[in-house]
Amino acid sequence: MRLILASGSATRATLLKNAGVTFATEPSRVDERGLEAPLLANGRGPDEIAVALAEAKAIDVSGREPDALVIGADQTLDLAGERFTKPANNAEAREQLSRLSGKTHRLHSAVTVAENGKVLWRHLDSASLTMRALEPAAIDAYLAAAGDRVTESAGGYQVEGQGIRLFEKIAGDHFTILGLPLIPLLDYLRTRGVLPW
Repeated sequence: MRLILASGSATRATLLKNAGVTFATEPSRVDERGLEAPLLANGRGPDEIAVALAEAKAIDVSGREPDALVIGADQTLDLAGERFTKPANNAEAREQLSRLSGKTHRLHSAVTVAENGKVLWRHLDSASLTMRALEPAAIDAYLAAAGDRVTESAGGYQVEGQGIRLFEKIAGDHFTILGLPLIPLLDYLRTRGVLPW
């Protein structure tokens, strides 16, 4: 059975490749901000938005790729119920890091699998991350070291790189923090016969 990752995320693709999964990549065309607007208006939380976006991405690609299993994934950053999106530039990344400094936030990672335009399986997992209290000079040093990558993730950090130095405590699954709850996904793929063992 063909397996497609409906994402352009290099991190998610690397996680699947490292696990020995054979798949193709076809990023979805979903307008994420457009899809989020009515959810936010109806008071949906960051965790519910992560699930809705993961489902929409999987359904979008699945509708164009009949008889393939399509993986959709999304992650939201939640600071006391407020959802952060990817910063557009270094100034926004600096602002987000300043707001996260010294506080605990949650990352909600959702993964879904769709076939022929219908969601067959979904999973949501969350992790808690506590950032050190950061002086402005430390934030500036991090931004200079991380470069353009700060615009690739909500919060402006990647824990798989130098962003790990920003934290004093992390509680949760490593794969969830990277944006793909991998172990439950692999278990589902085994049940479908996509993985032999």
